[in-house]
Amino acid sequence: MDGRHRGPLWRAIASAEDVAGRRDSWAQTVCLACVETFDRVDAAILALRGGSHAEEVLGASDPWAADLAEAQYTVGEGPGVEAFAAGTPVLVSDLRVEQVRWPGFAQAALDGGVAAMFAFPLQFGAIRLGTLELIRRGPGGLPSDELRDAVLAADLGAAALLRQARTAEVEGHEFAPDPVRSFQDVNVATGMLAAQLHIGLDDAFTRLRAHAYGRNRSILDVARDVLDRRIVLDELAE
Repeated sequence: MDGRHRGPLWRAIASAEDVAGRRDSWAQTVCLACVETFDRVDAAILALRGGSHAEEVLGASDPWAADLAEAQYTVGEGPGVEAFAAGTPVLVSDLRVEQVRWPGFAQAALDGGVAAMFAFPLQFGAIRLGTLELIRRGPGGLPSDELRDAVLAADLGAAALLRQARTAEVEGHEFAPDPVRSFQDVNVATGMLAAQLHIGLDDAFTRLRAHAYGRNRSILDVARDVLDRRIVLDELAE
């Protein structure tokens, strides 16, 4: 990949602006530039992660890519989850051969028309922030030059996020980029469930996740049903 071809991606990452509610916010621009830059990559996701509970999808090149990120959050597995936990890239050129590795996620992704995923941790030294994920509709790996550039894009993306956070601190306001898919409703529903059933937050989150998985639903949809009282919390007691 020549320098001219990479230019839009490097410029997108270098631009530290994030405008709430706009499709051309920083993370969205980076995701769109990834699709433009990498041959045969059909979508991209940029997610902030802080463990199994804490996640925000900052950018997704397409709504179906955001749905894919939500599917990983619902079942707690997948390339993005694993890349963040391990701190190393997870490269999957054919999801059909990973159905034993990620039984809850792989089939859902395949049913959605996804054939390959490549997840790169956003990390700077010992600080791990999230993941950059590239998605393909067809099977096949990334060429070596694109793999190298994807790793570099993830490293530069992590540095840009830290720079945004430090700028916000200096200016005296909270660093709160506007996500394209937020899971805050899950956090609130988890707290409600924990308080009513007198259980820990981890146990409450696990029950929400199990309820969603058992009914082939998104955990975000289940959480919103809990908040809107469409699900009685006693249903989640077991």
